[in-house]
Amino acid sequence: MIGRLASEQNCTRGIYRPRRLALNIESAMRLPPPISQRVPVRLINLITKLTLISLLGVLPMHAKAASEQLTCSSGTLRFGTVGVGETETLLVNLTNNGSNSVTVSEINLSNAEFNASIASLPTVLAAGQSVSVSIVFTPTTSGFTKGAIAFVSNATNPTLTLAVNGTGDNTPAVTATPSSLSFGSQTVGSTSTLPLVLTNKRKWAVPLNGLQTSGATFSITGPALPLSLPAGQSVSFTVAFAPQSAATDGGSIFVQGPGLTVPLTGTGGAAVVGQLAIAPSTLNFGNVTVGNTGNQTLNLSASGAAVTISSSASSSGQFSLAGTSFPITIAAGHSVSLDVAFTPQNSGAASGSLAFTSNAGNAPPAEPVTGTGVTPVYTVGLSWSPSTSEVTGYNVYRGAASTGPFSKINPSLNSTTQYTDNSVAANQTYYYVTTAVNSSNEESSPSTPAQAIIP
Repeated sequence: MIGRLASEQNCTRGIYRPRRLALNIESAMRLPPPISQRVPVRLINLITKLTLISLLGVLPMHAKAASEQLTCSSGTLRFGTVGVGETETLLVNLTNNGSNSVTVSEINLSNAEFNASIASLPTVLAAGQSVSVSIVFTPTTSGFTKGAIAFVSNATNPTLTLAVNGTGDNTPAVTATPSSLSFGSQTVGSTSTLPLVLTNKRKWAVPLNGLQTSGATFSITGPALPLSLPAGQSVSFTVAFAPQSAATDGGSIFVQGPGLTVPLTGTGGAAVVGQLAIAPSTLNFGNVTVGNTGNQTLNLSASGAAVTISSSASSSGQFSLAGTSFPITIAAGHSVSLDVAFTPQNSGAASGSLAFTSNAGNAPPAEPVTGTGVTPVYTVGLSWSPSTSEVTGYNVYRGAASTGPFSKINPSLNSTTQYTDNSVAANQTYYYVTTAVNSSNEESSPSTPAQAIIP
């Protein structure tokens, strides 16, 4: 439209009405446009500015967190409601995430109602190492308070700040029994539990809206929340600790509603592996008759933790464990006795070893076993009463039955009333008779048979 008016002015120079018309048009152009035409533009600009501000605020924070060498297991520590004059302690861990050591030299406090203690200052943390810090809240007045705890070190982030807050109350609405839970040392991979009782100290019902647990190794079970806890009544929960590493863990349970915090601590201990010992160091059976069995005792003991023996193996069939069945579990500090048998199959020296399979942390060497098999030598000693007649000697006869037949076993006439038979065999029964011989070489009738049983 302006372009068209300019064209008219060129055609009618000296006529001023178009200028007046142009002024009217300019005035009309200054009228505010419909709101729908300009507000979206402003909203888009506003949203764009907010987005840029958000990005400018968030990105540097992420970059800073990623580059921090010294970190704290919690950014903000909430103590909840604590009785005035009483003390509550929560645990945090400082960790060196860098490749170089860090020396924590100072701890600065902004609020006297909060305190922090560490094993020693300065404290040197090797790369990847952590240290536990106890944060203590002791309210002196009722009401909410907050503060900051600054850890000063030579890390790439020289000042690490932990925000803390809590509420002092002269008469807390709900109390916890116990006021804090310490699980002590528990084996990594195991789970231990402790009871927790919340009691309403008010003369009216108090709502328990929910439970918040901090610390990945802690958990709580119990009645479903929310619930209304009547005046003077209690409710019980079970808190569990399941350490995943050999380190001290800290956490807390925050009870929404009364604002109560229950501190939690526990230490993960490396799993203790039992050790197995065998005594004596060797077993020697000495001489054992072939076919018979000799026995010796072997003692196995466990230390540190229980040991389970799942099986045994013998390198020689002549040596074995008598009357033993597996598995056998030996409690720490105790021992068991095993009966080891040696049954030689032939004469001569024999040796072998007994090995045990167990879950012990050590592997005791196989137990050496030795023994000697010997062939049995049996003899039968005979003696009898002398003949009442004059004789020059006696003959000795042997048979397999009491009725005979009998065979003479003395090679020459025996001049005494004793004789030893060295030709007997094991597991046999023999019968003996004797006769008397005079000078005319006449032989008397046999004596009554005598029995000899050879084992």
